[in-house]
Amino acid sequence: MTKRKYQIWFFVLSLLAIALFFTNLALGSVVIPWRETFRILFNSENSNPVYEMIILKSRLPQSFTALFAGAALSVGGLIMQTYFRNPLADPSILGISAGASLGVAILYLIPGAVSYYGTSSGFYLQNISVIAAALIGAAGVLFLIILFSGFVRNYIMLLVLGIMISAIAGSLIGILQVFASSEEVHGFAIWGLGSFSNVSFPQLKIFIPGITAGLIYSFVLVKPMNMLLLGENQARNLGVNIRSIRIQILLTVGFLTALVTAYCGPVAFIGLAIPHMARLVFKTSNHAVLIPAVIIMGAILSLFTILIAKLPGFNGSLPVNAVTALFGAPVVIWIVLRRSNSDAS
Repeated sequence: MTKRKYQIWFFVLSLLAIALFFTNLALGSVVIPWRETFRILFNSENSNPVYEMIILKSRLPQSFTALFAGAALSVGGLIMQTYFRNPLADPSILGISAGASLGVAILYLIPGAVSYYGTSSGFYLQNISVIAAALIGAAGVLFLIILFSGFVRNYIMLLVLGIMISAIAGSLIGILQVFASSEEVHGFAIWGLGSFSNVSFPQLKIFIPGITAGLIYSFVLVKPMNMLLLGENQARNLGVNIRSIRIQILLTVGFLTALVTAYCGPVAFIGLAIPHMARLVFKTSNHAVLIPAVIIMGAILSLFTILIAKLPGFNGSLPVNAVTALFGAPVVIWIVLRRSNSDAS
């Protein structure tokens, strides 16, 4: 594909992302006129106070959260698929999401923990407690993965370690659920479905800069990631410090995954599906093209997800993972069938 075609695709996708962003501000259980929407955003004088509250307190934070979360998960999925040379790899493959889930499970499922850490003081403090618990759990798993990476040279073994850590975290969560009350299990289950609507503007002041920093650093990895496509041995012969790049990859993906999981819950399929969609559209394996491509396409899918949840009858209550699975699962099926056909030939 020529540079001109790349530019056209980026222009079209950017316009689509912008259109979805503003559409999410206008549409919902209460439909806000476009003129009123732009007046609230760019000139709040004489605007409808009810519309202003809906957009500024609910829809705008939700749209920003979806945009940055989708971009972060997509970049993480691309990096994981390249590093592990596995088309079914995604940001959760190292167990970071499982660690975050374990942290939240401890908060929700140990009797009295949620009420102690925030319910009695209001939803805001409770939400902060959940985010902190998820970050602590994710950071603990990331620390273990980086520690193990110093002893394991084979990336396949590192992948196995990540899967085993996920299994251990899942087992501990299961044990906690057995001894928890039905209300506590229900609260944890709701968090596990994923949501872009639980992040407030004060929390976005941490979420957006954090995600932005991780996305910017991912561009530093473009050259070594392109070399890793040739294999670790070839990349090492070309001067790539494999151990250093491995740690940088783990920290970047772990940081992005931890932030998104902490603020939005374990959102599935975006990090798995978007890299394949980007390769299909741009027809390249060059990460200098793929990283900005997955950032935009991940944002588009996330924004489209919350738009689907606003359809009549759903009223915004449809879980994020219920929508992402509708798009991600067919991509996985397509990957499996494609690889089966190539193996057969």
